[in-house]
Amino acid sequence: MQWVIAMSRRPFVRRSLAAVLSVLVFSACQPDASSAADAPLATLAQAPAAGMATVPAPDVVLPNFAALVAQHGPAVVNISTKGKRMRVGAQGMSPDDPFYEFFRRFGVPGAPGGRGGPPSGDDEGMRRPGGEGSGFIVSTDGYILTNAHVVAEAEEVTVKLTDRREFKAKVVGLDKPTDVAVLKIEAKGLPIVRIGDPAKLRPGEWVLAIGSPFGFDNTATAGIVSATARGLPGGDSNYVNFIQTDVAVNPGNSGGPLFNLAGEVVGINSQIYSRSGGYMGISFAIPIDVAVSVRDQLIAKGRVSRGKIGVAIQQVDGTLAESFGLDRPRGALIGGVEEGGPAAKAGLRQGDIILSANGRAVERSEELPTIIGAIAPGSDVTLEIWRDRAVRKLTMRVVELEPETATVADNNKAEPENAADRLGLVVRELTDEERARSGSRDPRGARITLPDGVLVERAQGVARDAGVQRGDFILNVNGRPVKTVKEFREAVAKAGKAVALLVQRGGSQIFIPVRAE
Repeated sequence: MQWVIAMSRRPFVRRSLAAVLSVLVFSACQPDASSAADAPLATLAQAPAAGMATVPAPDVVLPNFAALVAQHGPAVVNISTKGKRMRVGAQGMSPDDPFYEFFRRFGVPGAPGGRGGPPSGDDEGMRRPGGEGSGFIVSTDGYILTNAHVVAEAEEVTVKLTDRREFKAKVVGLDKPTDVAVLKIEAKGLPIVRIGDPAKLRPGEWVLAIGSPFGFDNTATAGIVSATARGLPGGDSNYVNFIQTDVAVNPGNSGGPLFNLAGEVVGINSQIYSRSGGYMGISFAIPIDVAVSVRDQLIAKGRVSRGKIGVAIQQVDGTLAESFGLDRPRGALIGGVEEGGPAAKAGLRQGDIILSANGRAVERSEELPTIIGAIAPGSDVTLEIWRDRAVRKLTMRVVELEPETATVADNNKAEPENAADRLGLVVRELTDEERARSGSRDPRGARITLPDGVLVERAQGVARDAGVQRGDFILNVNGRPVKTVKEFREAVAKAGKAVALLVQRGGSQIFIPVRAE
């Protein structure tokens, strides 16, 4: 730039530059100089940058839910419940407190007989907890679906229709693992909903919820499907892969239907993610096919039967997939096999990864309990598994799920001063005295089971960051059993950067992926 400025001070150069600039300005002003000159402003604004792919803009028409609400809204009901009466004192004060009678007589606010307190009389000091929710009619003779948590503690259930008729409802049955309940009212010719197929839902698809948030009957809220087959933490939701939406769902919406644009029910609104107790943009619905299966079993036999194959599973992450030679993270990794169970009899073992069940792909571990739980006990299931870097198939008989028991192991030895290995672990073998404890019972009567493995005395570095804890038993490294410190060190030395540790903690066994440095 300095060179241009210096040269432009000479007369000849100044005249030459002026001539060149005049030509450039004249050319730029010509009508045919650029095809963009004739383009409308809107077209220019929409023109993609160089190198960007062009996507034709579709005609966007927002859905109108008015017809859907008018047609199917009458099948959605408001549910109110009353629980058992319980005695409460003034401002939480016990009736046995010596000051209870004083506050009651002088009408202290909030006290029985006082301003804002319960009325005096035979029911003095008694409260009857209640709640509200939603539901929807699935048969013309009065069967209704709702959430189990809406009616779980209810002594009296009232169903109110949109035409303001009210009925006392009977709880036919409820199933807490899926949070589904079935009610029955004595009526005929009732409006009903149509059942859809939640498997056809796609993220981004419009959906509509109808319910009674905060007691406002037949409130409609709309949004889109955010995700499908969403697993949630917690043992009671292991048998449901939820539909996640951004539909506004608030207290009172529980148990109400989630409709697709065809006016079919695809889910039951059940839970929200919230830090305030109110809607924050994330809500979850139980797929209607799960609810229908529960409904049929509750009506037929009053309980729900679920299948099991006797395995403990966990998620497969990138490190575990690499350590097992899997192409990408998918499937359900088996961390433990129940002795004498269907899986053990069929030859399934720790470290196998279940890729599909009866032809249904298992992308995430939380999908497997839903698939197996829906299979009738006594039926066969064929599993496609990943073992020794190859795909295999095993068939086994599904049995009915029963409550499981857990064993507990403990160790209180002091930490040694040994140097940690490259994973950040210091391990040792059990003493003869400790081995002698195996098979005995602790003071609570639980059987003490000490596994064949090495005990973690100290965890630091990458092992600690991965979740390994002092007191864990390491049973194998990348599928190689380790019973001594020497075997453990050899296995770690031969392992690559992705190391899968099979760990027993208490009565459970899990794989912990460790990324070695």
